[in-house]
Amino acid sequence: MADHLLLGKWGEDLAEKKLMDQGWKILGRNISFKGGELDIVARDEKELVMVEVRTRTFGKIMPPECSVGPDKLRKLVRAGKYYVLKNKWEGPWRIDLIAITVEENENVRIEHFPDITYGGAY
Repeated sequence: MADHLLLGKWGEDLAEKKLMDQGWKILGRNISFKGGELDIVARDEKELVMVEVRTRTFGKIMPPECSVGPDKLRKLVRAGKYYVLKNKWEGPWRIDLIAITVEENENVRIEHFPDITYGGAY
């Protein structure tokens, strides 16, 4: 497996552990649909959350939280809507971002950005 794929999987494992440590229930990982993929689907109490995970090493051109552009947001919303319809979810849902940066000194910075579509996913 290519190094960037291994880094991505490692980041998703780390994000999943962080969410579980916060009491979230993980419903699935790497759920693929035509035209999109959801890295993590979880429940934060009564809200369904699709979590995009971005992992970067320090020194990349842009930090992970800046790497989700308009096209990716549209794909995430489309995949989220499809997941909600397919699973007959009737409650609130949102899309979050977990940005993981592996710094030069090998420290790991994890940042959680809730509702990156600002309610536009509903």
